[in-house]
Amino acid sequence: LCATLIWLRWDYRVLERYKYLFGISAIVLLLLPSVPGLGQRVNGVRLWVHVGPLQFQPGEVAKIFLIVFLAAYLRDKRESLAQGRLKDLGPLLAIWGAAMLVLVQTSDLGSALLNFGIFLAMVYAATGRALYVAVGLGLFFGGSALLYNALSRVQQRVTVWLHPWTDSPVYCPFNGQMDLRQNCESYQLVKSLYSIANGGYGGTGIGKGTFETVDGTQLIPLLQTDFIYSAIAQEVGLIGAAAVLLLFLVFVARGMRVAMLAQDGFSKLLAAGLTFGLALQTFIIVGGILRVVPLTGITLPFISYGGSSILANFALLALLLLVSNRAVATAGGT
Repeated sequence: LCATLIWLRWDYRVLERYKYLFGISAIVLLLLPSVPGLGQRVNGVRLWVHVGPLQFQPGEVAKIFLIVFLAAYLRDKRESLAQGRLKDLGPLLAIWGAAMLVLVQTSDLGSALLNFGIFLAMVYAATGRALYVAVGLGLFFGGSALLYNALSRVQQRVTVWLHPWTDSPVYCPFNGQMDLRQNCESYQLVKSLYSIANGGYGGTGIGKGTFETVDGTQLIPLLQTDFIYSAIAQEVGLIGAAAVLLLFLVFVARGMRVAMLAQDGFSKLLAAGLTFGLALQTFIIVGGILRVVPLTGITLPFISYGGSSILANFALLALLLLVSNRAVATAGGT
């Protein structure tokens, strides 16, 4: 946060000059987990990169780079795009499409969904044309159907989402035997739902949640990352869990307010893109835990364990602060 504020303290709009560099860098960052010797596959997904003693998730930084590219490019081409000149979509679709292909190739479907949503939201914010959103949603549903038929991982996630419990044993791909789905593929999700239910209205108390068996086995695997919200819901209950979501809503409301106050197109789109990205990421992970949408393995901003996510989100916050500061100064406020 501090490094970003100091680095861009004079004028963050200098980022606009390097839009194509940011776009290409985002693709390179997304490709890094696929490089032999650098990338590591965890739970069927290539997200992490190891360089010596360091381990980081380049997709978190790539998300911000893509938003900077989109804000800069759409600021230049928004009038022609609003008039329906599709030829100006070429560079935009090239960089965005390459990023989506990389995400699908690495099986990072959660980030693919996140970046796709950011892309549609920023195009709509820049042009005001609902047609682009309608076409994008049509492509999304068509692509989802293709991925569902082509990737067993997607089929598994949808099945777990729709039918986490079974009354009779089904085939378990983890051990090759017949078992109840709640003891196999949907084990994490079901235990997470039990954890939320155990919290009730007021919760069990901070530090008093039940997350391990008597022999020390975790009841919810990866609790500190993908399922941290279920731990919060158990310890502080419905009231505390709702308060956490309200804090995110306040963040989003203030971020959109910053976008409205900004005086130039790049600042408006940058603030809107960063804010919408955080909002959509929160919805995807919390919605997955609550079975509103299929579960995807992304982090809950500012809360889930993970250095890459924390660093990226504080850089995102710093950019919003810079846009806000300029907007207030330009408007003559305090």
